[in-house]
Amino acid sequence: MKSDRLLSILLLLQTRGRVPAHELADRLEVSVRTIYRDIEALSASGVPVYAERGRHGGIELLAGFRTDVTGLTADESRALFILAAQGAHAALGLDAALGSALRKVMAALPAPHRPAAEVTSRRILVDATRWRTGPQQAVDLEVLQDAVFLDRRLRLRYRHSGEREPRTYTVDPYGLVAKAGVWYLVADRRGAPRLFRADRVRSARLLDDPVRRRAGVELADVWEVLRRQVEERPEDGIDVTVRIRRERLDMFQRMAAAQLTELPDDDGESEWVTARLSYPVLRAVRQLLAFSDQVQILDPPEARAELLRAVGSVTALYQGDAPSGG
Repeated sequence: MKSDRLLSILLLLQTRGRVPAHELADRLEVSVRTIYRDIEALSASGVPVYAERGRHGGIELLAGFRTDVTGLTADESRALFILAAQGAHAALGLDAALGSALRKVMAALPAPHRPAAEVTSRRILVDATRWRTGPQQAVDLEVLQDAVFLDRRLRLRYRHSGEREPRTYTVDPYGLVAKAGVWYLVADRRGAPRLFRADRVRSARLLDDPVRRRAGVELADVWEVLRRQVEERPEDGIDVTVRIRRERLDMFQRMAAAQLTELPDDDGESEWVTARLSYPVLRAVRQLLAFSDQVQILDPPEARAELLRAVGSVTALYQGDAPSGG
């Protein structure tokens, strides 16, 4: 409806300041011509809005103009009060701010909608954590938040699943995502998208360097890529951690490119470098036999056992009777 679109334009201009017409059109899924007609309608109704054309132009409200939001529908009012309990806001230190914001929204609601919103807050509860997940390690998101909001690079000490010792990474953060009660840092490492569970971060330090994100890429874009990678991985797949002799690293990366889920961590000095791979079935780890003693499986134990079985089979084959000559 046009009235909803006019209210959306007004809210966007209040929160964003000057916004290009094409951006408003994209957000509201209409043409630029429709946006300019809407601006004329807002201006005719007394809203001090104006447009500046040109490369650095856009649509903007007169400085200092604000309006109270009283156009919420009953369903919109109820939706605002269905919020996750404790989890996300508490982890970000925003519990008190959330309560204060909801009280302000309640006061600003049209009087007929207030009872429904209040009942909704008492009758509907969203708990994003899963059943029987076991005790959760406390997560300190403060430094991660600072990096995200200050657009700075991060130095992480991060422990991967199945590994005892943490590794050190320098990453370029896009943002934080809460998924089923678990916080993740979404970042680039060496220009490739990576996902870090916040509860596996052993330490984080803000660097002086500005973040180096890929041009035109937003948090939602990177999260979609990483989410699909996780969800589309076969359920019976297996993740394998290996170490490779550095002099064979180039060959390994070429031959195992399809299985690599984490680029080898090469400091340029160590004899061995570590990498992570993913296979659709356990038996597929036998691919690593091609690298002889140049690659060693570190984890999981069942992958090591599978490779030992394969070695045993090959040994038994060659220790048998030699084939007769032709």
